[in-house]
Amino acid sequence: MSETGNDHAVAAGTPGRTRHGEPVPGRRPRRRLTVVSGPSGVGKSSVVSELRKLDPEIYFSVSVTTRAPRPGEVDGAHYHFVDRAVFDKMVAAGELLEHAEFAGNCYGTPREPVERALAEGRPAVLEIELQGARQVRRAMPGARLVMLMPPSWQELVGRLTGRGTEEEAAVKARLAEAERELAAAGEFDARVVNADVRDAAEQLLNLMNADFETIQEQNE
Repeated sequence: MSETGNDHAVAAGTPGRTRHGEPVPGRRPRRRLTVVSGPSGVGKSSVVSELRKLDPEIYFSVSVTTRAPRPGEVDGAHYHFVDRAVFDKMVAAGELLEHAEFAGNCYGTPREPVERALAEGRPAVLEIELQGARQVRRAMPGARLVMLMPPSWQELVGRLTGRGTEEEAAVKARLAEAERELAAAGEFDARVVNADVRDAAEQLLNLMNADFETIQEQNE
């Protein structure tokens, strides 16, 4: 079994609902945004993809980017594709929870869809890098940050070097960046070890369900 940085007891079923899934009268849900981060090669995309299968209700943020679509990518499904002028306006207007530039292209997380999903009682997940996770923590202090960890450093090195598609200098740069990101694990609220994708996704879902609270309506 993988381990998390914090222990959470999760009751059977979904809090705020009956055994058969109906909402509990006089109660409404409260959710926290969950941010999943971790070094390259740790398996973030695989775990998040498995999480989608476990709970289709979860809202998964679609990022905005200035890069051109790749073959097979659909606007609004894989990314929201915009030009640099539109992206800069979104930043200036505070419409992005986080944003960064990589290899000459800009990427960001739209704020409004995330806030709307949370207001509706839906769990919301962002899969982003360390820099973005830190920005989200500043923008939404109540967000839960989860660091996805490799079973061991040797395992992560094997995943990164085993690809065989990059030059040695590029691999070394990735390993150095991975060390820097793992060193920041103490900034995160919880850690999930990805020794098995399904198990890691289940633990992540348990953390999210443990955050699910119900509060009495004022007129109850």
